[in-house]
Amino acid sequence: MDPLLAWLHSPWPWYVAGPLIGLMVPLMLLIGNRSFGLSSNLRHLCAIAQPRAFSVDFFDYNWREYRWSLVFALGTVLGGFLAGVVFANPHPINLSAGALALFAQWNVPIAEGYLPPVLFGFQLDSLAVMFIGGLLVGFGTRYASGCTSGHAITGLSTLQLPSLIAVLGIFAGGLLAAHTLTPHVLAWLQ
Repeated sequence: MDPLLAWLHSPWPWYVAGPLIGLMVPLMLLIGNRSFGLSSNLRHLCAIAQPRAFSVDFFDYNWREYRWSLVFALGTVLGGFLAGVVFANPHPINLSAGALALFAQWNVPIAEGYLPPVLFGFQLDSLAVMFIGGLLVGFGTRYASGCTSGHAITGLSTLQLPSLIAVLGIFAGGLLAAHTLTPHVLAWLQ
């Protein structure tokens, strides 16, 4: 394989990707924006799409001031497509023996690509779990006044105490859910 293609098909090391993400904060401050995250884009899209006859005060603002945020979200989707489809790693993921043992303990069959079909299939139960999970993430994002990337990248770097509390809560909730809810959800889906 061509070395350039091999490099494109491999994950970037943390010491490259981390500083690139970290450089976003000074860049955002230079262009005059103090927030960096994706959750506010849903509000902007609703503000764009809302009919004037049914105007909701929450969506009644000048969304054009936040065009940069929409371009950022589009770039995130495009980057995900490029990374996952165009430059996808052709080799299977090397899961640790511990992860494979945990899936076996939960009686979750692993398909090609290590995506459990019970979670990522198109059965009604799987779609319901994804839909409910999406609602919970949306509620949590709104309740915390921002998403993980917004609080962890911008909030922490600008020394905001609410962001520290939000990040601690997000990670504690994620760990708790992964270790207590996941086995029950997987058992229900089977």
